[in-house]
Amino acid sequence: MIKALTLSMALAFPAGAFELAFPADCRLGDTCYIQQYVDHDPGPSAQDFTCGPLSYEGHDGTDIALPSRAAMFAGVNVLAAGAGTVKGLRDGIADFAPVVADKECGNGVLVDHGGGWETQYCHMKQGSVRVQVGDAVVPGSVLGQIGQSGMAEFPHLHLSVRHNGAELDPFAPDSLTSCGAPGPGLWGEPLAYQPGGLLSLGISAAIPDYPAVKAGLASPDLPKDAPALVVWAFLFGAQAGDAILFRLTGPDDDVLTERTVLEKTQAQAFRAVGRKLKTAEWPAGRYQGEAILQRRGVELGREQVEITVGQ
Repeated sequence: MIKALTLSMALAFPAGAFELAFPADCRLGDTCYIQQYVDHDPGPSAQDFTCGPLSYEGHDGTDIALPSRAAMFAGVNVLAAGAGTVKGLRDGIADFAPVVADKECGNGVLVDHGGGWETQYCHMKQGSVRVQVGDAVVPGSVLGQIGQSGMAEFPHLHLSVRHNGAELDPFAPDSLTSCGAPGPGLWGEPLAYQPGGLLSLGISAAIPDYPAVKAGLASPDLPKDAPALVVWAFLFGAQAGDAILFRLTGPDDDVLTERTVLEKTQAQAFRAVGRKLKTAEWPAGRYQGEAILQRRGVELGREQVEITVGQ
């Protein structure tokens, strides 16, 4: 595999040798996030360029993910990360379809930037590819939209960067076998590393189905006789020992305050807490839910949501 071939390579890319623009029309840390980075562990385990856990064995790209399928259906453009020429493409593979051998990338585009540099964009939405082989592109040219085609468990763009055929990590291109203190990387504008965070928060009358949460479950207003009030949180980059602090307040007082500790490390996770209705009805008015994700006492993210009960 490519990773093994690069073990003895002593790479050194001076600043400005090749610069990448962010390849998606979304706000990193807000409307999109990086779920997985390139694997920097030379053995059977996996670690990202910071020595963190946001990677998996042999992963050779950067996964820029959307928080829900609803965001994917709304449409988020994939953008060329640099000037070049479209060298190859594929479209027509259905999103969410079973993976086809040798088409794990799903719908995608390959761009040749010259000087041995290439970028590849995978898992794009079926029917969204807007370019043709031979087209010239510049940074920010629309190539298509983020989807979930090929080998993809969630809607995301898998970006691969290659130089003379070797896979590189744009955050730390000098080595794929070490981690810790990377240099400036290949990004024209530095991208902040987010070790995990909250993707969405909601209030419902029962613990929702996890697939519904991942699809982009909304939080509609509830009747006064709702059987329960549940606060749920969807997060990424969860590590064993992380804590979620839940709070739900109503028009009169706190409905619940609860702390949940995660027992295992997961790429994505879902947790919910709630209270059952014990009287005839809930007090009518505004209810606010809040979740705070903490790691070793440090806050990684905070989300709030409000609904009306009994209007």
